[in-house]
Amino acid sequence: MSSIFIFGLLIVFMLTGMPISIALGLTVLSFIFTMTEIPTESVALKLFTGIDNFEIMAIPFFILAGNFLTHGGVARRMINFATSMVGHWYGGLGLAGVMACALFAAISGSSPATVIAIGSIMLPAMVAQGFPKRFGAGVITTSGALGILIPPSIVMVIYCVATGGSIALDPAGHRVSSASVGQMFMAGVIPGLMLATLLGVTTFYRAWKNDYPRMPKATFAQRLEAFRKCVWGLLLIVIVLGGIYAGLFTPTEAAAVSAVYAFVIAVFVYRDMSLKDVPKVLLGSANMSAMILYIITNAVLFSFLMANENIPQQITNWITSIGVNWVMFLLIVNIVLLAAGNFMEASSIVLIMAPILFPVAVSLGIHPVHLGILMVVNMEVGMCHPPVGLNLYVASGIAKMGITELTIAVWPWLMTMLIFLGMVTYIPEISLWLPRMLGML
Repeated sequence: MSSIFIFGLLIVFMLTGMPISIALGLTVLSFIFTMTEIPTESVALKLFTGIDNFEIMAIPFFILAGNFLTHGGVARRMINFATSMVGHWYGGLGLAGVMACALFAAISGSSPATVIAIGSIMLPAMVAQGFPKRFGAGVITTSGALGILIPPSIVMVIYCVATGGSIALDPAGHRVSSASVGQMFMAGVIPGLMLATLLGVTTFYRAWKNDYPRMPKATFAQRLEAFRKCVWGLLLIVIVLGGIYAGLFTPTEAAAVSAVYAFVIAVFVYRDMSLKDVPKVLLGSANMSAMILYIITNAVLFSFLMANENIPQQITNWITSIGVNWVMFLLIVNIVLLAAGNFMEASSIVLIMAPILFPVAVSLGIHPVHLGILMVVNMEVGMCHPPVGLNLYVASGIAKMGITELTIAVWPWLMTMLIFLGMVTYIPEISLWLPRMLGML
């Protein structure tokens, strides 16, 4: 009855149109004041202690690094490099868009930032070269979703924060801790490269089938020059992932280093941004960080209420009692997450659902890292379909297309993403092989 009341109240608040963060907070306060004897002081204390987490500090730093790179011309140099490498194939600019999105995703950690940075340059160029606008919009909208799968990823950090305080027991009764940010980052490398390849194959096939334009093949010297110009941006990938794996710094420290590095190359190396532009970037990053941290604060409070009412344990016991195995459970998880993607944005879904799903998944023998990557891929799909798909709205503004038309445009690539979701769901080694090989699991 408690779970029905809590989730029913949350849905009612959301249907009124209020922001998800406020709906979460009101749900918790309403339940505590009417159905429990928990003192008000504990609520206030939980609000402060809930975000007293070292890993959360990575979020504003990664946002700041992404904003410096978005405004600093790094995206344009990456596009030129990608075009020099694959521009002569069928649908060359489209393939370059996929490759550029994958490269930029590896330094930004945000899908909307990737769509803006790559799409604002690539879409007009594709239309000017003779590609249909729908084709270009479909490529950029879906490839931009790589921003939360290829590390570093803000959504992966949020998943680790959301499951950090959860108690979970495996089938043998041993306690299992949640995934670390470093494990999640390494686990996202193989799935990210696989999805980028599959999106590239879909792009190539459609371009070959419709005989879309190709560009002249770049010479080795042109490719080398394009690489030289974008190498400072690519070095950020080495600094973040290499530094974490080598043990030089934690993911949070890597985020801080990436923000400083992005500032230096944008202002002093590439000189695409002047010092007078820096306050505007700082303010924009602060606004975005405050929004995400406010959602996290209320979601932590929501998780505290569920833990206090033993809701995750009750769900675990119920699922175990009716004989649901891991195969059926993961199918249910995918359906629930895809449905939630119709109403909420990615960080809210992860913050609400991860603490509930984590204990159940572990009790069925599912690895926390596998569950995390599965949730991230679901969030990618959710960003590319209506009515709340954030990438759709961002791409719609860039391409000057309606949401309905853009939804039709992304359909071939969206089907590719759904096929990939099935692969990630039932082939755990796609997510677990690399961190296991590196000795992180």
